[in-house]
Amino acid sequence: MLTDVTIEKPVLEPTGALSVETVLSVKHWNEHLFSFRITRPAAFRFRSGEFIMIGLKGDNGKPLLRAYSIASPAWDEEIEFLSIKVQDGPLTSKLQKIEPGDQIYLGRKPTGTLVTDALLPGKRLFMLSTGTGLAPFLSLPRDPDVYEFYEQVVVVHSVRRVSDLAFRDEMEGKWSEDPLVSEQAPNQFHYVPTVTREPFDGHTARIDKLVESGALFEGIPGAAKFDPETDRIMMCGSMEMIKQFGAYFEEQGFTEGSNAAPGQFVIERAFVG
Repeated sequence: MLTDVTIEKPVLEPTGALSVETVLSVKHWNEHLFSFRITRPAAFRFRSGEFIMIGLKGDNGKPLLRAYSIASPAWDEEIEFLSIKVQDGPLTSKLQKIEPGDQIYLGRKPTGTLVTDALLPGKRLFMLSTGTGLAPFLSLPRDPDVYEFYEQVVVVHSVRRVSDLAFRDEMEGKWSEDPLVSEQAPNQFHYVPTVTREPFDGHTARIDKLVESGALFEGIPGAAKFDPETDRIMMCGSMEMIKQFGAYFEEQGFTEGSNAAPGQFVIERAFVG
């Protein structure tokens, strides 16, 4: 006779630095990419583009935490994250198995430099991302303040495979289902996906090549190049991309910004492992 076996999920206890939240939904985009939404504490405040520590109970019984950019905007009643699946990753090997109803640790102090406060005023905001570096750039274009600060809001997302283009439908639809930016986004938001290792009906070159050829700027009002007078840049993704473009923008006369001293470009140094 077969009997159902119930696997006990670990019960998490909040700490001074961590609250315990509930997983609300999980979406698996492909075999190595997923997103999930969790409950948001009533007192939790953050700026669109920031990151936070999240985690699960480790094998030693202590919280196992990593920094994750928040993919939902500051006004959302839930909190969303985008993650890779690393089979032997200390956290992601466990995190990829979460289901609705499971518990998860959430830090109480969000932070980060991918925020409008760290940039000087400008006309065009370019958000350059690779892989799951897209996450903060899902938050910012859904924040109505961003459309007040910039005339053009551009998300560039470089991935290896077409199935890695998470949230593609929402961005191609210019956030038409979003209650707070559906009026501004059709005229101000631009989505530039590029797929480097599979056939694709759009761009198939790396971001640096799109910049060199001018293809990245097609359909976007303004010059077909980056201008430190008018353009502001955010970058999140592979270390290679960030190092390459950090050096490039400095050569072009851009200054790196921070929360204490706003500049013309910012990068995020927190990575998921």
